[in-house]
Amino acid sequence: MKKLLICLLLCCSCAGPKIIDKPIVFDENRKQLSLQYLEERYDLEQEEPKIDPKMIVLHWTAIPDLERSFNAFKDPELPGHRSEISGAGSLNVSAHFLIDRDGSIYRLMPETTMARHVIGLNHVAIGVENVGGTADTPLTEAQLKANIKLVKYLKKKYDIEYLLGHYEYTNFEDHELWLEVDEGYRTQKTDPGNDFMAEIRKAVKNLNFKPVPKN
Repeated sequence: MKKLLICLLLCCSCAGPKIIDKPIVFDENRKQLSLQYLEERYDLEQEEPKIDPKMIVLHWTAIPDLERSFNAFKDPELPGHRSEISGAGSLNVSAHFLIDRDGSIYRLMPETTMARHVIGLNHVAIGVENVGGTADTPLTEAQLKANIKLVKYLKKKYDIEYLLGHYEYTNFEDHELWLEVDEGYRTQKTDPGNDFMAEIRKAVKNLNFKPVPKN
């Protein structure tokens, strides 16, 4: 009995987070738009929109609930109101994971398929979106814990070198992983917040991610 209990405890400690599959639409149209994005933004000609993940980028949706956040990513084509990024292609934004305010983790698409979520780095980046992020819906303690679990899981699964907040993406402009061809295509970001990232980094310090480059 004692040996069985020890085994169960070890299994629980090694188990990854509970992940619920909630796929966005990834049809032939989205596939072709993804391939087009890779070619036009990064000069990468591929037969499939696959990536080799080297970083995890954490975001917030700035939308207060799960379903509306999910719906923002669901369809293949960028909606008309996203004029600030429409010039860089009609592929809709998305992410690989969406974390609800209660800490539930939803997988929207495979981690090795390209999602449009961070300028210059989508070809190597796993995106994690957190529901909320507005003044009325700050990110929760449950989301913080879920992000930590997910980061640990992804680091174990892939050869992840960097962990960054969306607001840090321009620090990679002179890095070998940066591939955006248009020097004028940038957006200013603050997600998921300095304090949130500081807490995440403190919790995963032992994973030895490489430091984000300095500006």
